[in-house]
Amino acid sequence: MNINKKFLYRSACTTTALLIALTGAASGADKKAAKPVKAQPAATISKDIVAKVNGVAITQTDVDRAVKILLAQSKMQQPVSGEVMKKAETAATNQLISSELLYQAGLKQSDIKELDRQVEKQMSQRKAQFPSTAEYEKVLKENNLTEKEMTLLMRKEVVINNLLEKEVVSKVSVTDAEVKKFYEENKDKFKNDESVKASHILIGVDAKATDADKKKAREKAEAIRKRILAGEDFAAIAKKESTCPSSAQGGDLGFFTKGQMVPEFDKVAFALKPGDISEVVETKFGYHIIKVQEKKAAGTRSFEEAKKNIEEYLKSLKIQKGVTEYLDKLRKDAKIEILKS
Repeated sequence: MNINKKFLYRSACTTTALLIALTGAASGADKKAAKPVKAQPAATISKDIVAKVNGVAITQTDVDRAVKILLAQSKMQQPVSGEVMKKAETAATNQLISSELLYQAGLKQSDIKELDRQVEKQMSQRKAQFPSTAEYEKVLKENNLTEKEMTLLMRKEVVINNLLEKEVVSKVSVTDAEVKKFYEENKDKFKNDESVKASHILIGVDAKATDADKKKAREKAEAIRKRILAGEDFAAIAKKESTCPSSAQGGDLGFFTKGQMVPEFDKVAFALKPGDISEVVETKFGYHIIKVQEKKAAGTRSFEEAKKNIEEYLKSLKIQKGVTEYLDKLRKDAKIEILKS
């Protein structure tokens, strides 16, 4: 997903995670897209309904699911206070209203046959991300969703994405002059600390390991270091022997700055020169052999290095503004009823 779509989903309150909360009345909106939506008679309104958007209900179940996801995304410790929960419920309700407004507007512009094809494709791709059908079904169950409901949520995602791509994203552009101006006025934001690119091989040791186990692990690390110094390929050995997840990349840790690694590892890595192989380094994780590949001195990123990120950032701000303005317009023309405060 490119930067525009990532931001688009976030601004419109329709990230993939939040979409799990948008069960709503998607099928009802589908049926009513071609003509004005009529509110339900008062006698049929359920106590579970929190709000209505052009007659389409948002239920307490929808809000509860959205709140659960919002709290998880914010990594709040549970349980939360009543005040925090109230704010989360208000935020979730507003997001659900915004999503419903966008969905209804998008349906009016949708080619149903093409939409069905897109939804089917997206559903197939989403399922393919799971290691098995059982795992996919487990996630659905954890979120209190059926396959049919998930398909409706995917439909909502596709409709909203298509709408905002057309009405907002496609109309946004950033000039070179704007990018240059931002860089010149914010050079302090492009300062880089000293960094090093390194690989390592870890012979892991459990925190509760005996002295004998630690000795055995260290001896193994020492033997591996001798093999590397004798000419064996570092990455190949890392893939076979290292207990760190980075073994899949031949031990490559990428670039990191001081303080990102544990102190013992940090001290050695920044002291080495590119191409050097460290002695065996002990940390709380076990025994490491470190190889430094490249070092970058502290400094300021050049305009050319920063240009792409600045352009994406400025574009995201314009998209955010565009989505807000578009939603404001939809709200003015909509009938929104808040039935529970």
